[in-house]
Order: sequence, then structure tokens, then C-alpha cells
Amino acid sequence: MTTPLPDAPNALCRLAVAAARAAAPALLEAFRSDMSVSFKRDAHDVVTVHDKNAEHVISAELQRGAPGSEILGEETGSSGDARLRWIIDPIDGTANFARGLAYWCISIAAELDGEVVAGVILDPVADNLFAAGEGPATLNGGPLRSVSARDDRATLLTSFPGSHDVDLLGEEAFALLAQITRDYQHHHSTGSGALNLAHVAAGWSDATMGFDTNPWDVAAGAHILRRAGGAFAGFRAGEAERRPQASADYVAWGAGGDHRALRERVQALSAPWGRVER
Repeated sequence: MTTPLPDAPNALCRLAVAAARAAAPALLEAFRSDMSVSFKRDAHDVVTVHDKNAEHVISAELQRGAPGSEILGEETGSSGDARLRWIIDPIDGTANFARGLAYWCISIAAELDGEVVAGVILDPVADNLFAAGEGPATLNGGPLRSVSARDDRATLLTSFPGSHDVDLLGEEAFALLAQITRDYQHHHSTGSGALNLAHVAAGWSDATMGFDTNPWDVAAGAHILRRAGGAFAGFRAGEAERRPQASADYVAWGAGGDHRALRERVQALSAPWGRVER
């Protein structure tokens, strides 16, 4: 494979596609098979050997195409120091993957000089490839355009409130859940933040949100959503954060939406506890 120039977002996007495709067959073979599950933070935060194997495959493919680039992966942490950094989640939605629920994905973003310039999300089960470089976002090579209804006609995808949200926010987590239930026509807890962002980018849902996220949760999806005409509002310690991969908490939505009440509430809840360096 020809090594892409570090300032060629579309070439980096193609390389990310190749890396995601390289990892997908083994994950599909393992999906809905017997597998061992271990835990990271607690019993709610699962990991499998397939996460680690997929990250190795993805990292190797990216390094072959862009030698010397930095890798930031959910399972292996950060390695290298270069202008080009890959932000990888080999299985976003591991709990779903481990239980046989078909809502998980591979997420890869290319960050150049601190700015995400390309993003790829592959849903191997549905064989849906969401991608964006410097041009418009695409779904399986065709145009991708987000759209959002007004709040009371909108569907909100979340992974909220998880046990970690309850630990962080206490009773405020349930107050926010009540607000969401009142304000939105539908809300669904899905278990994959990256795939939520991709579905909003596709116009299949109107908005999504999350607390205490990591760069690999949002980097690719936020870039794809923005290239599909949507918006991403990230926060850290109650302040607006311009770069999605540096934000702790966020609300994201499709073109034509506003979601002001939800944005204001998430920003307010971000302030007391969002001061952790990332």
C-alpha cells in the first residue's frame, strides 16, 4: 500500500477503511460464539481477547500504511510521538459484542497536528461503512446527510445512564433521565457511543449524548457527523471544548436541530466533576 502523505485526509481515510476491514472478519467469526470476558474498571466495563487482537491488527495495518505514526488505542494506550495520531476503538460496544447484540462497531480516527481530519466507523454485522475525510461524509460510498427533528419529535440515542454515570452524578443522573423522557419522543440506551454518532450522521436518529467519554469514543464519529452536516458540542469542566476528542461530555445532533435544553443541562452537569486531565 502506498504510504499516504500526512496532510492528505482522504488517503488517511482510505487507510483507516483498510484497517477496519482487515479486523472485521475475525470479529464476525467470534461474534455470538462462546467467549471469555474479563473486566476493566468494574463488572460493567467488559473486555475480550477479541478487542485486543483487533486493535493489534488495526495498528499493524495503519503502521504499514503510515510508518512512524502515533497510536492511541482503547486497549493498548498510547505509543509513539508524531504529527499523525490514530485514535482507535477496536470494538466500541464490547458488552453488546460479548452478549451477541448486534450493536457494536470498529472506530478509527486520524488526527493530524491535534485536529481530526478523517474518521471511519465500520458496523461489521450490518456491513455499514461510515467514513469522512476532507469532503462530505459517506455511507457505503454514497452520500450521508444528517437531519434532526425538534426535540418533542426526536429520537435520542444514548448509553446513559450507566453505572459510571450514576457514580459520577448521583441523583442528578436520574433527574436528567426524567428530563429526557419528558422532552424527547423516544430515547434508547444502546451501548455504543461511536455507532450512535454514526446513526445520527445517517439521519437514522436525531441526537446523542454522553458523559466522561474518551477520545476513541467520539473522535471518528464526531468528524463523520460534522461532515454530514450535523453538530457536536463538547464540554470539559463546564466549559465548551472545541475539539471533540478532548471533550469529556457532549451532545451531538443532526442538521436542523437545536437541542438547547439538553445541551445546557449536560454543560451544567459537566462542571462539578469534569476536571480530570485527558
